Amino acid sequence: MAKRWYVVHTYSGYENKVKTDLLQRIETYGMEERIVDIQIPTEQVTEIKDGGKRETKEVKVFPGYVLVRMELDDETWSVVRNTAGVTGFVGSQGNPVPLRRSEFNKLMGRSTGASPRDAKRATMTTNLEVGMSVKVISGPLADFEGEVAEVMPEAGKVRVMLMIFGRETPVELTLDQVSATLS
Repeated sequence: MAKRWYVVHTYSGYENKVKTDLLQRIETYGMEERIVDIQIPTEQVTEIKDGGKRETKEVKVFPGYVLVRMELDDETWSVVRNTAGVTGFVGSQGNPVPLRRSEFNKLMGRSTGASPRDAKRATMTTNLEVGMSVKVISGPLADFEGEVAEVMPEAGKVRVMLMIFGRETPVELTLDQVSATLS
């Protein structure tokens, strides 16, 4: 039987515990040949703290979900489903539906040929620079214009100084929310 990727729903915040417990259950029940991999999609996020200090941390892309590669049968389904913290499989009408390879690659944020252990999200690039004039093109601040104060391509964000209520206010936006204006 073919091993396929399935999405398992867990209690949010329990993904790592579910992975640890499931690995232990797989060993206990001798299922190493039938349940072969467990992944928690993550990405590196760089946050700018007070004083400009950068802090990079790994965050879960889909809190409350774990990906399991397995041969689906009654025994493997039971081992996974009865793991503490698991609420069920993602599927239709109570039946787990396997992911297509393209869906798995998209969830893991990578191209077709990479290994799951290499799963990292790409850092965004931009032509925005400090001091450039920009216009907010989406979100609650759409149509405001301002000046770029900081560009954070690792986080996919930009800090823009906008005039709000007559005061210059720093606002952090995603790169796709702004467009350079011709000045």
